Amino acid sequence: MKTFSAKPADIQKKWILIDAEGIVLGRLATIVANILRGKNKPTFTPHMDMGDNVIVINADKIQMTGNKRADKRYYWHTGHPGGIKFRTAAQILDGAHPERVVTKAVERMITRNSLGAQQMTNLRVYAGTEHPHEAQQPTVLDLASMNPKNTRSA
Repeated sequence: MKTFSAKPADIQKKWILIDAEGIVLGRLATIVANILRGKNKPTFTPHMDMGDNVIVINADKIQMTGNKRADKRYYWHTGHPGGIKFRTAAQILDGAHPERVVTKAVERMITRNSLGAQQMTNLRVYAGTEHPHEAQQPTVLDLASMNPKNTRSA
């Protein structure tokens, strides 16, 4: 037996569309991160960008369990003394760019190196139902039917 190692010519990327309406954020992020890495494929090779392109729509209608919507904080620092700032998940989801919550959750599940940055370029997140990728004919992945724990009623 020899270990299979994928070459760039062996990689075939698909487009996958995921509707995030009513889906729990962490469960969505783990599934999307696995697809972006390519771990759902039998030819997975850790050092190659094997993953598919993922389109996430309705990111503004994502759900969170417990009190995370009000309590979860996203921090950043201005670079000045005493310049730490934060926003809650509710503030971001109700703001101008709610897709950043989904992007940040997936980003934190991908390896933090140049390969991870390359894999993150295959993720497209949109707040509404419209997206400009109809020409790629994405296949729809229904996360709600995969596991009853994936969804949460408001």
